[in-house]
Amino acid sequence: MFFIYFAAKLRAFIKSYSAACLEGAGIVLACVIFSVFASSPPVVDPDAAVVTQVWSYVGELIFNMLVLVGMVKMADRVVREMMGL
Repeated sequence: MFFIYFAAKLRAFIKSYSAACLEGAGIVLACVIFSVFASSPPVVDPDAAVVTQVWSYVGELIFNMLVLVGMVKMADRVVREMMGL
């Protein structure tokens, strides 16, 4: 009886651990993609007013961060669906 209980707990632990590892890999991939987006120079019109340039930069930065958050949330959701958690 103890062996069956132990085997079920071990199986659940391995399933959770592998899900956490997959989620971590997805987050690392999202960070790599974000760094590629963030390293590209912002597209700012040099003839525009300074305020317009600043708002354009801030808008692009917020968009990039929303993409990062979306990819991390997607990684979490995909792993949970794959592992049946």
